[in-house]
Amino acid sequence: MDQYKKSKMKSVICWVIAFVFAIFYLIISFMPFVFMVLNSFKEKFEMLVKGIFSLPDAFNLDNYQAVFAGNFWKFFGNSVIVLAVSLTILLFISACASYPLARFKFKLANPLYAMIVACMSIPIHITLIPVFKMSQSTGLYDSIWALIGPYVAFAVPISVFILTSFMQGIPREIEESAEIDGCNKYKMFFKMILPLAKPGLSTLAIYNGVNMWNEFSFAYTLTQSTQNRTLPLAVWEFQGQYSMNTPMIMAVLTLTVLPMIIMFIFFQDKLVKGMTAGAVKG
Repeated sequence: MDQYKKSKMKSVICWVIAFVFAIFYLIISFMPFVFMVLNSFKEKFEMLVKGIFSLPDAFNLDNYQAVFAGNFWKFFGNSVIVLAVSLTILLFISACASYPLARFKFKLANPLYAMIVACMSIPIHITLIPVFKMSQSTGLYDSIWALIGPYVAFAVPISVFILTSFMQGIPREIEESAEIDGCNKYKMFFKMILPLAKPGLSTLAIYNGVNMWNEFSFAYTLTQSTQNRTLPLAVWEFQGQYSMNTPMIMAVLTLTVLPMIIMFIFFQDKLVKGMTAGAVKG
């Protein structure tokens, strides 16, 4: 009985310690965003006088109105288009590549998989100049379509690596039953494997979506005109234009990160399920 009480006490203590650390991590992670939002409602001189840690005297929307009056919506639309097209192509290519690597046995399976995984070690920024030259030669330079190729190409290795592991965890009995019923490989892939792989695909969409949304180097290198730039470049442009107006910059930053935060809130369950399910072999 005493041993049981000691074990239970240790469990409670460990749970309390973990809870305290979780709350502490939540505070230090979330507070910068809170201060950013609060300061975006302040006037310029109000923040200079009262500092960043004070509450705004009033929730002033002038900063947001000034941001919307500029090219923000054009930047936002470009980012949405690039993100949607890139993710669609990426998920389709990754799924088509991961399925045979996970389910079929052929001589080149292991070498191909090793080559794909090895590509994860290539620093993407060393390819800036070659990609820049390629975009010029193909006539894609200074267009949002020039960003899609690099975004997809550099996200494929990690996506195939994760999705292959996830598909290996799908029970083979499902495919065997479908084959007995006369289902061919193409129908099996689109009607059975892809629906079962939704948690893994959702994880990849969120992970790569955040990276694509925040990407700066390729967007800065491959686009020149204002009408073809994305949101990270909007932040950079506003920072140069309103370098002395910190509340205005806070408003731009808030609007930039808000879509990703909303996406995490609505899809966090799929993210956790996808990250854990791939590690369980069926």
